Amino acid sequence: MTSSGAAAGLGLMSAATWGGSDFVGGVGARRAPALLVVASGHIFSFLVLLAVCLGIRLAVPGPHYLFYAALGGFEGSLALALFYRALAMGAMGLTAALTGLLTALVPVTFSLFHDGLPNPLAAVGLAMGLAAIWLITHAPAAKSPGMKPTATPPAALLLGALAGVGFGTQLILFKLASGGGMLWVMTSARAAGSLAMLLVLFAMPPKAPWRGFWLTGIAAGALDTIGNLFYLQATRFGRLDVSALVCSLYPAGTILLAALVLREWPTRRQMAGMGLALAAVVLLSV
Repeated sequence: MTSSGAAAGLGLMSAATWGGSDFVGGVGARRAPALLVVASGHIFSFLVLLAVCLGIRLAVPGPHYLFYAALGGFEGSLALALFYRALAMGAMGLTAALTGLLTALVPVTFSLFHDGLPNPLAAVGLAMGLAAIWLITHAPAAKSPGMKPTATPPAALLLGALAGVGFGTQLILFKLASGGGMLWVMTSARAAGSLAMLLVLFAMPPKAPWRGFWLTGIAAGALDTIGNLFYLQATRFGRLDVSALVCSLYPAGTILLAALVLREWPTRRQMAGMGLALAAVVLLSV
């Protein structure tokens, strides 16, 4: 298998795991505040990772790897809080699509400057992948007969854009940290992410009762951590733009799980996006 094929394959595994994490977290967020679900997953996965690293006496990587990981974990958690706030402000479709597109576009742009232009097939695959992310994540706002669709406030789009830039920056920082030991790198990211979530909860405590979030939070956090490890490994095999874009297709996994488990079927637009995503992955694997 080529290095590009390995990067795309690991990226797909990361996207599938992240999609499962978002599905579990979304189910949990129907019963408890979403920030509590995320915070509990971060804290649990940090404690497990720390215990494993100390238990098997893994060598600690260079401080710059840990710094990049911690910075990515911290700002990525803040970006998540901004994303949830943006979704709560208005119609979710356009905001989620903008966030998803920027999540992929930021590391792709960085890679173009850092690694140079990709080969023509990969360039076509990247363009198709960005279009697929937009189709998958942009669900038109539902409306009742005779009623206008819900407008998306400019503030929601701004917060969604900032969240997308934050998520994309996290992918870049994790790439820079991937040269260190992956478990210690992920431990550093989770430690900083847990701190960021606790600060957010302190600044904006949820009004709903603080119960019923631990189990789904732990499951979502475990899947998210595994997805991060797959992504870190993917960045070691190929270009950042390939790994980041394939990983950013994770909403497709969430949508498929929602269809299989909850019978929430995807729209034609989303199905077309998934087909385009598969074609993009094939081109990026060559």
